[in-house]
Amino acid sequence: MKQMLRVGIAVAMVMLMGMSAQASEWNFYGNARIGTFWSNADDGAGTETDTFSQYLHGNSRVGAKVTVSDELKAGFEYGTGVNVRKLYGEWNFGAGKFLVGQTYTPVNANYSSQVFSEDMNLEKYGAISTSRDPMLQLTFGDFKIAAVQPESDDLGTGDPIEYSMPRIEASYKMSFNNVSMTAVAGYNAYEIDRQHDVDSYIVGLAGKVNVGAAFLAGSFYTGQNLGPYGFKANGDDPVISGNEVRDNDGFGYTLIAGYKLNDMIKLEAGYGYTESELDQSGSKEDDASAYYLQAKITMAPGVYVIPEIGKIDEGEDSTGAEEGDTTYYGAKWQISF
Repeated sequence: MKQMLRVGIAVAMVMLMGMSAQASEWNFYGNARIGTFWSNADDGAGTETDTFSQYLHGNSRVGAKVTVSDELKAGFEYGTGVNVRKLYGEWNFGAGKFLVGQTYTPVNANYSSQVFSEDMNLEKYGAISTSRDPMLQLTFGDFKIAAVQPESDDLGTGDPIEYSMPRIEASYKMSFNNVSMTAVAGYNAYEIDRQHDVDSYIVGLAGKVNVGAAFLAGSFYTGQNLGPYGFKANGDDPVISGNEVRDNDGFGYTLIAGYKLNDMIKLEAGYGYTESELDQSGSKEDDASAYYLQAKITMAPGVYVIPEIGKIDEGEDSTGAEEGDTTYYGAKWQISF
């Protein structure tokens, strides 16, 4: 019965797209990505593990960009787990644009192209990166502001959570000559069992400069309680101690450089660092870092292989204990269509 239902839904979607295509412009796209990597992992306690892994990237996708009219556009994107990556519509009302649906939120300014661990892109290791969340977004020129689905964490209590407002995010992009910069900010708040208020915020700045065939990019952020916010960082959760929420303050940064040798080969190197600390007596900084070197090789239009070597250092946790590291080398294989 479930199989018949899936087939029926698929047929209905194809028929709907066919009828809609008569009045709209549909541009379909997709890509398949495979990772092949060897890694050496040290757990911080003296145990090492050597592993080879080959896997389908979870961010392999198929989707479409739809133009209904000059004022109305839309898009959707599905991942490997039949999960909705993107599904949105955007209306250009003249003075600005109004977006309804799920796509990247304003607090997303990541220039890294790191491919290890399913295109990690230095996420959790200094990059300014959130996710694709349901939202209502207004765009006025280079300024964006959005009411985003709020995030939360019960911090291990198992108690109910209450929201009083959406997560608020904003960004402003500036471009001049060969330089571009993006400033971002966000705020999220909720209550645990009407006793504990958990407030989160983030502010950050990212930029990129192009100099001939080379580029240099970087970012910096600082914030509080970034785990419950939904931001991708490391060791970023607050704790409840003595019936009080102990906030977790964190920051991170990235440095990325690249050079285009020719139409076939592009080189890139990147480094990211993140650090957080609980507002609690005896707590220490919880830090982590990552770096990589890669070459993007275009074998044919839409066909890429990206060899990469790098290291992820989990640093020390808030108690001062070593958390281990992973050294890796391998490649990502991708065909875009």
